[in-house]
Amino acid sequence: MKKMHNLIIVDESGSMMSIEKQAVSGMLETIQSIKLSQKNTPSIVQTVTLVTFNSNHLNYIYNCTLPEGVDPFTIKYLPGGCTPLYDAIGSGISRIKEVASKEDGVIVTIITDGYENASREYSLSDIKRLIEQQKEQGWTIALIGTSNLDVESMAKSMAINDHLSFSQDASTTKRMFHEMREARDTRVCMMAENIEAPQAFSFFEKSAMSVDDDDQSVTSSSERLKKIREQLGKVDPSSIEA
Repeated sequence: MKKMHNLIIVDESGSMMSIEKQAVSGMLETIQSIKLSQKNTPSIVQTVTLVTFNSNHLNYIYNCTLPEGVDPFTIKYLPGGCTPLYDAIGSGISRIKEVASKEDGVIVTIITDGYENASREYSLSDIKRLIEQQKEQGWTIALIGTSNLDVESMAKSMAINDHLSFSQDASTTKRMFHEMREARDTRVCMMAENIEAPQAFSFFEKSAMSVDDDDQSVTSSSERLKKIREQLGKVDPSSIEA
C-alpha cells in the first residue's frame, strides 16, 4: 500500500509569540485535515511528524504517527528562544529518511518567521545538499515564511523550489494554513490516482499572500487537480517529473 509521510516543522522561537494562537490553531487544523484526508483516501497510508523548535528544544510532538493515533489537543506550544532553523530541518528530514522507502511520498512543510541564528549541527551547505538529495527522490519540500523575510531568497539558498509568504496577522495566517492544507490534499489525491505533476507546477497555487490581496479565496484541491490534468494534456510526457 502507498504511503505519504507528512513532516511539519514549525518555528517556536520568541518572535512567533505574536501569532501564537494562530500557529496553534493552524497546527490543529493541519492535523485534523490529515485525518480527514486519510479517511477520504484510504488507499494512501499517511503518517504525521510534527516538530516544533527553538534554541531550547527540538520537540517531536508526533513521530511518524498514524492519523488515528494523533490527538491534536496534546500540542504544547510556548514560543521562546532563538531560531536553529537548519538543525530543525536537518533533524526532521533525516528522521523521515530512516522510515521512507523510494516508493513513498513525502511532504515537508517548514514554517518560520525568522532567519537561521542558532544551529549547531547543520550548516546551510548541509541543508542544501540534503534537500537536493531528497528532491531527487521525489520529495515535496516547501518553505513558508512571514512577510518580514525574503522567503524567496531563503528558499533558493536551501534549494527549495516551493515557497509561500504570509503576513503576521490572524486572517492571513489562517489562510496560509488553509492554503497548505489544500496543497497537501492535492498531492495525496495525485498519488492515489498515479498522477505525476509537470515540473513547472508549484505545490502552492499562489507564491505570496498578504492582507492587501483582493482575492481572499484559496484554490481547492479539486480545482488544482483539474489544472494539473489540463496541463498534463499539453506537455510532452518525457518532460513530466518521475
